[in-house]
Amino acid sequence: MAIRGPRLEFAVGAFLLLALASLLVLAFASTNRQFGNGGATYPLKAKFTSLGQLRLQAPVRIGGVAVGRVAGIELDPKTFDAAVTLDIDKRYQLPADTSAGIFTSGLLGESYIGLQPGGDPENLKPGEEIAFTQPAVDLIQLAGKYMFGGGTGDAAASPNHDSAHQEGTP
Repeated sequence: MAIRGPRLEFAVGAFLLLALASLLVLAFASTNRQFGNGGATYPLKAKFTSLGQLRLQAPVRIGGVAVGRVAGIELDPKTFDAAVTLDIDKRYQLPADTSAGIFTSGLLGESYIGLQPGGDPENLKPGEEIAFTQPAVDLIQLAGKYMFGGGTGDAAASPNHDSAHQEGTP
């Protein structure tokens, strides 16, 4: 027996609402956004010579655990370095000798900032700058250097170089 009338309309409407809610949850999960305000944070600064593909709202991680987000990216007009503002969760007070690097999740994944806490008994205060930074590594440039010798002029690394012939000549 087929469902007709208001019961059919209700069933279709309920199914569509469930599908829409599922898509909304999927959209939030795929962008790594948090529901609500995400809790209290404090700002830290870091300067990098190269950001690679780092974007606003990229995660900040310690040991793979998200502890904050990239809140701002600007160019320092004096040094021409990229000045990055990080929003760090207040639960995590970082030592003054913490270092920061830009990394990529997997081969072609998203860029994130990885923090390595040091052992200094003093903590970074809100708004202070992380002194030790490591810029992003350009994987395509790195692969090119590996494949083509990186322009070092090292002929011995070339497979076409006849080293046996060179050794016997005066």
